[in-house]
Amino acid sequence: MHSFNIEDQMSLHDFTVKSIDGKDFDLSQLKGKKVIVVNVASECGLTPQYENLQELYDQFGGEKFEIIAFPANDFGAQEPGTDEEINGFCSKNYGVSFPVMSKTSVTGDDQHEVYQFLTQQAKNGLGDHEMLWNFQKFLVDENGELVRNVHPKTLPIDESIINWIN
Repeated sequence: MHSFNIEDQMSLHDFTVKSIDGKDFDLSQLKGKKVIVVNVASECGLTPQYENLQELYDQFGGEKFEIIAFPANDFGAQEPGTDEEINGFCSKNYGVSFPVMSKTSVTGDDQHEVYQFLTQQAKNGLGDHEMLWNFQKFLVDENGELVRNVHPKTLPIDESIINWIN
């Protein structure tokens, strides 16, 4: 049996990902900010949450708060497009100005390392979290530590999330 060591624990700041325009996005630049990490999709019943995410970003985004979105085609094939198509969709339909990453696998054998961190207690120190659907939200504190897993159907502007940001 593997005993849990705090040394094994990772932080969101340990990773570099690809942004939707193909550039490296070093998550260590988020040190000192609370972050919502969310897997998004363009053709999901929950897609209107983009509007709430943008609302949250307009209100709180900046020095202390960030939203990082990972488009994923893992649930119901609801993100079939290319990065370019996804980017166009986000800006045209929702005026998204928060960082959107390159299309990513958030579950399964090819699960991205950021999502391995978010879903595995051995890496995040908080708990094992199953990826349920698009628009699942993970709340990460200023030190890059996972503090909460939020159900996909819970709106980004839910009082509990706003209280956490504040």
